[in-house]
Amino acid sequence: MSEDLKHQTETTVEQLEHEGDIAADFIEELLDIADIDGDLTLDVRQGRAYVSVEAEGNGLAVISAPDTVQALQELTRLAVQSKTGAFSRMILDIGGSRDTRRRQLESLVDAAVSKLDEGASQASLPSMSSYERKLVHDIVADRGLISESYGEGNDRHTVIRRG
Repeated sequence: MSEDLKHQTETTVEQLEHEGDIAADFIEELLDIADIDGDLTLDVRQGRAYVSVEAEGNGLAVISAPDTVQALQELTRLAVQSKTGAFSRMILDIGGSRDTRRRQLESLVDAAVSKLDEGASQASLPSMSSYERKLVHDIVADRGLISESYGEGNDRHTVIRRG
């Protein structure tokens, strides 16, 4: 059984809510330190705790860039792990950054599909996180194509081809 599937089957909604509470406390402390106002929302979806941070105006602009959100997510996961003793797959969204990243990934898939339309047998996307690869696999499947992930660790990437 894969580690992701094992984690999903062994983690209860109550445990995920606890992860979300710990993550929210950590994020609130970071926002206080940075003097940024934000409203936090906790949710459990697809076997993961989701923490969303929203604010009026441009208050989150400085921390909502995809790379910054990814780094903050990793720090938050480590904070959760230090409190629970278990690996966390918590997802952090800041100011709609996840929707923004999904649109960017859709554009990457569109460019790859164009290469396939021009005759390429397959098209590779850049390395990305497991969550982003999952989004890519979903986008590709919605377009009736096939995708697979290759590589290890930080070099893991997705390859798209026709069925």
